[in-house]
Amino acid sequence: MLAIYKFTNAYRASDRVSQYLIRHVIYRNDLPKSPDEVFFRILLFKLFNKIETWEILERMLGPITFEDYRFAAYDAVLARAMQTGRRIYSAAYIMPPGNRAFGRSAKHQNHLLLLERMMADQLAERLAQTHTMQEGFEKLRAYPTIGDFLAYQFITDINYSELTDFSEMDFVIPGPGARDGLRKCFVDPGGLNEPELIRLMADLQEQEFERLGLDFQSLWGRRLQLIDCQNLFCEVDKYARVAHPQIAGKTGRVRIKQKFDPTSELIELFYPPKWKLNDKLRVAAPQRTAAT
Repeated sequence: MLAIYKFTNAYRASDRVSQYLIRHVIYRNDLPKSPDEVFFRILLFKLFNKIETWEILERMLGPITFEDYRFAAYDAVLARAMQTGRRIYSAAYIMPPGNRAFGRSAKHQNHLLLLERMMADQLAERLAQTHTMQEGFEKLRAYPTIGDFLAYQFITDINYSELTDFSEMDFVIPGPGARDGLRKCFVDPGGLNEPELIRLMADLQEQEFERLGLDFQSLWGRRLQLIDCQNLFCEVDKYARVAHPQIAGKTGRVRIKQKFDPTSELIELFYPPKWKLNDKLRVAAPQRTAAT
């Protein structure tokens, strides 16, 4: 099944799209490093969550900066891409269209306006002053079209940058897939709610690997974090839809949307420098992994 359907890495930051975001969007030596500029790049990338969309914008508009941002120019490039049959949004999760909040007929126009509102509100500076991941989540959650799942994903991506420095063990919000995965794993949650079950998994991971005889390879000493465990329950749900179709989840989903499409392109792994993993990568044997 792993050769047929697309599944994520156990570590969210090791996935192809996250790796691209970290290395080619956030930590760019040729682009401005001010909080506003870094925030603008992260949200612009994540609203579409698609490498090809970012590369189209760069190819047509040059270096991506908020200083040079113009709605009409970005709108024209994205509209032209769709007219030629390109998909500008990832299928990883659904972005609400936003037309009720911003009044435009085209989804991408509403999302550009959403980003403009965040920039006008100086959200980057306000996030930099927050003390907890949950507080940052709540600031994002206050914007139109952004629900719990997206706010949690976005604050996690922002936290890859130097803009914030939250622990990924501070806070977790399970998405719909993770909630179904939890239901399929735990017949009796023992009185724990969904975030508490995810935290229990994170806390007991080494103990359970040993009990089950699993030789799990950590991320050069970095344990699975809450966001990683949340994702793993989502992947369990996906796997169980096909492997154990008799076990139903609350969402009623019965198939896996995305097929695995192997590529020969390799990823040179790079993580947020504050994690202090990149020196370990250089010391280890060549760490190049096939993109998934």
